[in-house]
Parts: sequence; C-alpha cells; structure tokens
Amino acid sequence: MIKLKQDQFLPISLDEAWKFFATPKNLNEITPDDMVFEIISDLPETMYAGLLINYRLKPILNIPIDWCTEITHIKEKEYFVDEQRKGPYRIWHHEHQFKTVEGGVLMTDILHYDIGKWFLGIIAGKLFVNKKVKRIFEYRYKILESYFQK
Repeated sequence: MIKLKQDQFLPISLDEAWKFFATPKNLNEITPDDMVFEIISDLPETMYAGLLINYRLKPILNIPIDWCTEITHIKEKEYFVDEQRKGPYRIWHHEHQFKTVEGGVLMTDILHYDIGKWFLGIIAGKLFVNKKVKRIFEYRYKILESYFQK
C-alpha cells in the first residue's frame, strides 16, 4: 500500500475552502487536462455522505477508465473521505482535512492506495501509476496556489 500525504496552506477562510472542496464539480478545476477527466453522473451542489460520483478518464495512453468513488465520511469544515467503489485501484482511500491556521487554512490530503499485487500491477505501479498520482497532486498544489492567491 502506498501512502501519500500533502499539506497546503490556502490564504482563505475555512468557509471559502469548504465551499470550494464540498462542491463536487470543482474536481474538474483541479485535475490535469491530459487525464481527459469527465464527471458522468448528475451532481448535487454540495456533497454528502453516501454520494456516488462516476467519472470517465484517460490517465495513461489515452485508454478510457470508468471510475466510481463514494463520499463515505464528512464532518463539515473539518474533513471528508472519498473511497473508490469501482475503478483501477484495489484500494483508494483519500482523506481531505481542513484546519484554520493564522492567515488561512491548512489543507491536508492523506491518500492510501494499492493497485494490487499481481505481476502487471506491480510493473504498472513502478512505471506509470505512482508517478502519475504524484504528478496529479503536484498539479493540484500549483492550481490551488494560483486559484486562491490573494
């Protein structure tokens, strides 16, 4: 299992941060264009525990993948968790935490994922997947830094 943790300071209020991240359609704003990411389910304005979100994306070699995540836990203005229900990972558990700090919000992402132990999964992880996941987080960091710059 791979663990990825990333902290990011956002110079905005907790209300602003929560409003942005609790709006499921904003996921499009923070996903690299080259993933050809498309939300294919109808979305509410604000997420809730039990919400299923269906996507179609092309993360590697322009091969389409259908993916479904569920928002499994929410504590408003503190954290939420999304977990894969259908998709390319054996395990995908992504916790998004928010904490008020001086001058803004500290947002922490904690991702645990596993692509499986089968031979091709191990090779794909080493060659593509682990690098791609890190690159997505790096992209997201830069986009959010620019988006919330004051």
